Amino acid sequence: MAHVPAAGPVIPHCSDTAAPSALSPAPPLCEESRRCLSVHHALQAAGVFDSTPAWRVSPVPFQLTAREVSFFETLGPQLWSFSKALNRLYLDSLKGRQPFWVHQYLDQGKPEALLEYARMKRFREAIPQVIRPDVIPTETGMTITELDSVPGGIGITGSLSAAYGALGDALVGGADGMIDGFATLFRSGEDGCVAIVVSDEAEDYRTEMDWVAYRLRDAGLDAYCVHPRDLRFSEDEGSFSPALFARTSSGERPVSHVYRFFELFDLDNIPKSELLMYTAKKGRVRVTPPYKPWMEEKLAFALLHHPMLEGFWTDSLGPDVFEQLGQVMPKTWVVDPRPLPPSAIIPDLSLDGKAVSDWRQLARATQKQRQCVLKPSGFSELAWGSRGVVVGHDIPQSAWAAKLEHALDAFTSTPYVFQAFHKGRSYEMTYWDERTGQLESMEGRARLSPYYFVSGDEVTLGGILATVCPKDKKVLHGMRDAIMAPCALPVG
Repeated sequence: MAHVPAAGPVIPHCSDTAAPSALSPAPPLCEESRRCLSVHHALQAAGVFDSTPAWRVSPVPFQLTAREVSFFETLGPQLWSFSKALNRLYLDSLKGRQPFWVHQYLDQGKPEALLEYARMKRFREAIPQVIRPDVIPTETGMTITELDSVPGGIGITGSLSAAYGALGDALVGGADGMIDGFATLFRSGEDGCVAIVVSDEAEDYRTEMDWVAYRLRDAGLDAYCVHPRDLRFSEDEGSFSPALFARTSSGERPVSHVYRFFELFDLDNIPKSELLMYTAKKGRVRVTPPYKPWMEEKLAFALLHHPMLEGFWTDSLGPDVFEQLGQVMPKTWVVDPRPLPPSAIIPDLSLDGKAVSDWRQLARATQKQRQCVLKPSGFSELAWGSRGVVVGHDIPQSAWAAKLEHALDAFTSTPYVFQAFHKGRSYEMTYWDERTGQLESMEGRARLSPYYFVSGDEVTLGGILATVCPKDKKVLHGMRDAIMAPCALPVG
């Protein structure tokens, strides 16, 4: 599966090393350059890099403090408690034990057939077993911008961890933490293989999930990355026992576990999706993440901050965890266009110190007042990969007004959320510029993405991916100009 580039990378030298003359040998590589070259070659061997790197390589991992590591170790169990509570909140809302508008918000724009399937009794307690928050370090602390239940980057973080671990770096989760953590989801003794099913929509992630499957096989799991077309359904008419098979590099294999690496909004475009759901309904295959659209909505943050639900969250999470999550999850609101009664306001939302009762009041907000983010909550091709994110203070006032109006108009099909913007703190990092073969420095802001794997109620932190983007970027995500590296444990 290793990818061999058409041309080798430029051999890096330290930026303070004089260029050799035509008659003299190339100067020896400095330690930082050797490390960059080693990481680059490891990523090529893993197949996540071709001859043109997809991001910048740092000679060292992203360094965390002891306090930051403690924060991330504590955060995983807290987010697992939050996920379980969110699932219970939704189900209680359906039964009238919590406000009806909770499930109405979470169901908005979803096909009724999918909702009926997701609400089946056999799936009642099913929760996504991979939790990845996007965390922004700010000058005052950590801020979680969102949770991802179908996250990319598992293979990228795993291959980066393996590459830096081979150089002797002590990493959060360890060199093999991502694979070891992912493997815990599937060790249950059933006959059959693990099928990591990657759709066309998620095609950009196929190479890294190929690497994950390869490493899982090394760890003793019968695991394969497959396309939905590679699945085959069979039913023994004598026993009425449906079964799922996958066409793999080792021949056709019965499937016991499916890791669903595709979005629920895309179900109509995914071959065999109904057969996969039918097999799961009959209990012949376990699918994670479960088909629960309410677990994949960004507006969950708005529910955490809603004053009418404070009692539920306090009872479900405990007062300490509720308070801590309320501090790291930024204030978030559902952009709901429906008119309010004259005496009502949108809780905790103000403009010029005055309470807001109509979202259109924000259309005239100045750039300074628009320190906010507008983004689709979920169940949309715009709701992943930062595609639909609008940073309020990054666009002209007329464009902001138009974006806000679009969000209001989209409510019935794709609800949007309005979230307070928190500016990330600045970091100075070194990277290898493959165009010149020189080490360069960059000032940027970081997004830290920890990967938590849940087996039973045991939460494992497999690793943390740091994505450091140039300082002028408002939306932090994987990009060509970003430095991406695993996070390291404190030194000493």
